[in-house]
Order: sequence, then C-alpha cells, then structure tokens
Amino acid sequence: MASGTAASPVLGLFPPITKTGARVLQFNIGRLCNQACRHCHVDSSPKRSGPEDNASAEVVGAVVELLRREPGLSILDLTGGAPELNPHFRGLVKAARALERTVFVRHNLTVQFEPGQEDLPQWFARQGVVLYCSLPCYLEENVDAQRGNGVYERSMEALRRLNAAGFGVPGRGLELNLVYNPLGPTLPPPQEALEAGYHRELRARFGIEFDRLLTITNQPIHRFREDLERSGRLPAYMDLLRASFNAATLPDLMCRDTVSVRWDGTLHDCDFNLVLGLPLRDGARAPMTVFDLVAAGTASLAGRPIAVDQHCFACTAGCGSSCGGALVA
Repeated sequence: MASGTAASPVLGLFPPITKTGARVLQFNIGRLCNQACRHCHVDSSPKRSGPEDNASAEVVGAVVELLRREPGLSILDLTGGAPELNPHFRGLVKAARALERTVFVRHNLTVQFEPGQEDLPQWFARQGVVLYCSLPCYLEENVDAQRGNGVYERSMEALRRLNAAGFGVPGRGLELNLVYNPLGPTLPPPQEALEAGYHRELRARFGIEFDRLLTITNQPIHRFREDLERSGRLPAYMDLLRASFNAATLPDLMCRDTVSVRWDGTLHDCDFNLVLGLPLRDGARAPMTVFDLVAAGTASLAGRPIAVDQHCFACTAGCGSSCGGALVA
C-alpha cells in the first residue's frame, strides 16, 4: 500500500506513519558475505561480489560528506552482507570516528576467518566501534541449521577473540551485543529472559561475556519468504504477524529516525524497504540518493510519510522488533 494512505491494522493494512527526523544513518555497504543464511532478508552470499551489489568509493565518500555536514546524524550503522568485505569499509569507519560519530557494525563473527580479516578484533577495539553480532542460538545444532555447518564453532572462537580484545568485558568500555532471531515462523521470546539464558549458557560453556542480547523478528522477505512459500507456511506467518500487532511499538520504530542508504546510493526508510525496492522519493520524482541529501540536508526528512506494506507487521508484532532489538517490554 502507498505510504500515508489511511488504514487500520484491523483491516490488514499497516497504519500510516511519518518520520520524526534523522538521527541514525544506516548504510548497507553491500551484499557480499562469506555466509548465505536461510533467514537473510538481503539475499547476501559469497556470490554477491560485483559492483552492482557493493558500494563504490564515490557513494562511500558521499556518506562521509553527509556525516560531516549533518551533526544530527550521531550514529553510523554499517550493515551488509558482511560490511567488512567492502574494500572501503575500514576507511569509512576511520572517517566517521574522526567526525566523532558512534559507529555500529553488524558483524557476523565468522568473517574474522576470511583472508585479511584476522586482525578485526584488535582493529575494532582501536576504532572503538559498537558491535552487533549474529548468534541465533547458544546451541550448535540450531546455529548450524540456520547459518551453515561449522558456523557455531567458528562463532564461539570469534567471540573469545573479541573478549580477548576487550569487547563485552566489564570496565573496558567496548560494547559487544548479540542478535537473536527465531529459527522458523514464530515470534522471538521475551528479550530479557532470553538474554539471561544466553549469559548463563555462554559463560558456563565457553567463558564468553557480552553486554546485551537483541531479539529480531524474521522478516518475510527474500530467502525466509521463499522458504515459507515452499513449505506452505507463509499465509499462517503473515496472519501471526498481523494478529500480533502492538500499537505501543509505533512511536519507537527504527524507520522514524533512521535514513537507510543502499550500496548504490539510493535512500530508504529502513533496511527492509531497501531490499524491497521502496525508496524515498521527493514527490513524484525519481528515488532520492545520498547525493541529494548532502545538498538538501536531513531537515527535509522530518514529517515525510514512511513507505509501509505487509512486511512492516514484523516490526510491530508482540514486543516489537528493530535493529536495536525489542521495542517494548
């Protein structure tokens, strides 16, 4: 449905919402990844190595210029794919930190074992980034079923390396967060209770420490949607998301104060709209780009209608879901 259209979730349509401004600049720097996870909404994989799937130096430079011009963009949130595999990643992080921005990195852990990435824990520590690391379960069978054989073992070793570099260790000031998503078409359990279980199990099994656990609902997009369609479970999952709509989550949806930049420079309300091809538009004009925003400024985004559709119910189901985890207790 078009953004701004009057609607009610009771009728199966997502309610209209608008942007409050722009505090977070989320940059999907490319779809190249060393993994090909079953739930990946971006459809990332090792095959996504071409320029059509990864940000150029020109787009990265425009992102840096936007940060320089817009002090209200206090957070740069880097995602992918595995963002570290873009050749411009490290220069971008250094530039953002020099501008005193907080930098989030969506880190899949196993990328540490790729050629040239072995020093990532120490490099991350020197840059003072905040890490969000995918770990869909603390049990080996579940992780490998979703992310590939051997991912669990390498993930545990990667977490030990991050702890050794100071991440997640009390008093060191280096934040290490883990990210959980369900294995199938269900909602995540309560975030606080699940976090306690992660702390208990990872500490007992491996001596691993971390700061917070974030729960994220699987989006009915790309691979996860295709899996649901093959198994005939998509209608039931969509019914679950709609039936679990929680209006209390609406004020804190990440799309309200985030602008998302795709690897080709186009602008979107969130990373989910990004992969669905729902760009920000200036009226009836062509999709807006980061180059347009450098010229116009982020104040132009306040009050703008957010493009919504059926997938948005994943963010408002139950306790809510965002790149920052659950939205309500």
